[in-house]
Amino acid sequence: MFKHLLSVSLFTLLSRATGFARDIVLARVLGAGLIADAFVVAFRLPNHFRAIFGEGAFNAAFVPTYSRTLEQEGAETARRFAGHVNAWLLISQIVLLALALAFTPQLVRLLAPGFADEPEKFALTVALTRITFPYLLCVTLVTLHSGVLNANRRFAAAAFAPVLLNLSMIAALAVAVLFPNAGFAAAVGVLIAGLLELALVTGAARRIGALAPMARPALNEQVKRFFKVLAPAVIGSAGVQIAIFADTIIGSFLPTGGPSSIYYADRIYQLPVGVLGVAAGTVLLPEMSRRLAAGDEGAAFHAQNRTMALTIALAAPFFVAFLTIPDAIMRGVFRHGAFTETDALASAAVLAAYGLGLPAVLLIRSAVASFQARGDTMTPMIVSLLAVAVNVALKIAFWKQYGAPALAAATAVGAWINVALLTGLALKRGWMKPDGTLARVALASALAAGALTAVALFARAPIEEYGRQFGVLARLVDLAILGAAGAAIYVAVLAVALLALKVRLARVTPTKTE
Repeated sequence: MFKHLLSVSLFTLLSRATGFARDIVLARVLGAGLIADAFVVAFRLPNHFRAIFGEGAFNAAFVPTYSRTLEQEGAETARRFAGHVNAWLLISQIVLLALALAFTPQLVRLLAPGFADEPEKFALTVALTRITFPYLLCVTLVTLHSGVLNANRRFAAAAFAPVLLNLSMIAALAVAVLFPNAGFAAAVGVLIAGLLELALVTGAARRIGALAPMARPALNEQVKRFFKVLAPAVIGSAGVQIAIFADTIIGSFLPTGGPSSIYYADRIYQLPVGVLGVAAGTVLLPEMSRRLAAGDEGAAFHAQNRTMALTIALAAPFFVAFLTIPDAIMRGVFRHGAFTETDALASAAVLAAYGLGLPAVLLIRSAVASFQARGDTMTPMIVSLLAVAVNVALKIAFWKQYGAPALAAATAVGAWINVALLTGLALKRGWMKPDGTLARVALASALAAGALTAVALFARAPIEEYGRQFGVLARLVDLAILGAAGAAIYVAVLAVALLALKVRLARVTPTKTE
């Protein structure tokens, strides 16, 4: 399992690295003004619906059902099941796309009502949304084929697919002079990326003989089981998206630049979330589903504990960095071209607020796997809706007084409520059993994080003094040196602590003492 987790993490890291390059280009070309605000909303809208109907809900329902069918009834039955789901998925997405294109102004007015007071921004957002929204159809089908690949332990193609989005947008922005403005160029890049991603995962599924065929929609036993699990999963995913919708809606009332500051902070925040949280969920859910389908509950617990341990160890440095040096991060990465010092400081405040919830966000995928691997999507749905209710209430209560950072802080609180309730319920039902290795890794990570905090607080001033000699590159040099020094200290202290505590994360079978 660690080989697969490492593979997904490396490809996801490549995706985030190219995503950084994409966002640097976006910041340089679009800045944080009217065009950037319009594109951010146009880009978010299809991604909101993707998260509801695609990755979150779909994987929660499809992967365990497909894995169980594959394990107990064979590859051909599983392939037919995927074909029927493919047909239903395609029909639903065509209907949704038609409605979205027909009622785009109403959709934008609903989800970004503040833009209605600025006719130029509103009109541009509507035009860009009509270009980006078809991406949803493509990427939803990508999610289906990715689920098939992941259940067959083929993770590379699905993990690489997001890289194509970044490369496509960069290429489109490089020829932005051919478009009315850079927002149109970025939107076209999104649409082309959807087609490229679909071609990639479809080809990969075909090569292993697991491509979901185009079939007439049917409601056999497996499909009925899928829809039974899907309904609460959709509601649960919709609950999470309600909180993100709230960010978009409330953010549209912020002064120009507010939605952009949230976007750029979120791009940095998504680095650990994507590399660690998504990778862990991608590998852990099918692994636990297979183990439980085979009746090996001990191996399922072992996989979950090792995944959570690795997540904690790798997440701690990001948590420290987001809370101690958010301004240095935003300056070093984005402070170029149209992205000003004011923009950097505004985004830094949002990043710090997001950082408060980072550990919870990263562990949610591992916690929810306790339920989804057993076919229980109802419990995560209820917990998600409770957390979202608190999240949205906090956003509404504090956004006027504290602006964009209040939206991010409310997201952090909601994440902690979510993971705490899921963990408590899983422990009570005996569906999660933390072991000694998990506890020792958490302790070692805390010690290493303490050392890293000292570096961030006390080494920054002399590093910035040294960096002044590099002129316009000073901010980037400061961040690079501070990051390298912090990483070296964290890895050294973590390694010593793990050795002292006699931890071996790479073990593949549980010991009797655990």
